[in-house]
Amino acid sequence: FSCEWAAAHFRFHPPHSDLAYALQAGQGGTRAILMAVQAHIITYLLFTRQTECTHLERLCRVGQWEQGQALATALAETLWAAGGGARAIVCLVTAPITTMPREGYRASSFTERIWLFEFSEKAAALGFISDHINCFKGQGSHGVILFLYSLLFSRTLER
Repeated sequence: FSCEWAAAHFRFHPPHSDLAYALQAGQGGTRAILMAVQAHIITYLLFTRQTECTHLERLCRVGQWEQGQALATALAETLWAAGGGARAIVCLVTAPITTMPREGYRASSFTERIWLFEFSEKAAALGFISDHINCFKGQGSHGVILFLYSLLFSRTLER
């Protein structure tokens, strides 16, 4: 992955601002993934989340916790759909591995540390993603790459 991809993570505009509902997207290839997730975030904030605010206020009065919940829901919904409504795979990164790669193989120090977590219930996947949301939105987390891997494994390579 390029430096741009490695640095990409899910980052919102400041809470309680006019753009609190919006993900910040840089230039390049990660923008398409961010915008697909953004559509699910807006759907959640406008139509799923329970609040007494009007539609515009629902978007502008979003706090940091609500941003995390919106992102977790968007990721879970997308992964569940990719898994055909039957499963979701979530990829997370573990601690660094100290083994040497085999001859002819170049270690990326990232791919070797990915762990797969499989869920057969959407609510369980959502709960897990909510508990580990910083793995997708923290700086240096490789959040967009982890989500892309999660999509590929949820969808399966055959499909």
